[in-house]
Amino acid sequence: MTDRIAETVNTELTAQLAGRALVLSLLGRLFYAAPEADWLQGLADEGVFDDIPFGAQRPEVAAGLAQLQQWTQHNRGGQIAEHLDILTSDYNRLFVGPGKIIAPPWESVQVDDERQLFQEETLAVRNWYRRFGLQAERLYTEPDDHVGLELAFLAHLAQLALAAQAAGDHARLSELLAAERAFLTEHALRWIPAWANRVVEQARTCLYRGLAQVTAGVLAEVAALPSALEVEAA
Repeated sequence: MTDRIAETVNTELTAQLAGRALVLSLLGRLFYAAPEADWLQGLADEGVFDDIPFGAQRPEVAAGLAQLQQWTQHNRGGQIAEHLDILTSDYNRLFVGPGKIIAPPWESVQVDDERQLFQEETLAVRNWYRRFGLQAERLYTEPDDHVGLELAFLAHLAQLALAAQAAGDHARLSELLAAERAFLTEHALRWIPAWANRVVEQARTCLYRGLAQVTAGVLAEVAALPSALEVEAA
């Protein structure tokens, strides 16, 4: 019976790790990069948002998926190119500028009283990345604490944890799950949920409204998962 319970726990953990690695990686890329017609068309045509492999039971995720499915229905079959200017306009007004940026996508801007870039949060996040073998693509020219990079880093930790579990390395698995929990507490959960709410309120397109809702729900689901010690005890 104990072996059967352990096998069930391992199977569930594998599914959770694989699911959140996939979802967080996708969310990270969609927020980090400006809209690209060919890639977005592929997402629409393949029905990527028809379902989600992690966090689907969360109300925020369900609401976000409804928005994304509406976007998918409107853009299947080669429609993205016709609407790309609308997506680009929404992306720029929310995250880039010119002018006042509605939802600045950097942790330092969100948590620093003076709302400036390249503050201590940026350096702290950079050190987290280095600790686990990552480096921002545009190091020193763009803040490391961009929401897309932080989500991609959480996806990276999930991928490493998945590999550790497959290798039977329980110590490494516990280390990675503890790191995930710490990064969420010290960084992602300090600002991304409030930032996502701002995007939901201000976005003019179903795509970015839905992505923000899904992001908030997925992070809440990751935070609600068992701690490393609970997984180890199981």
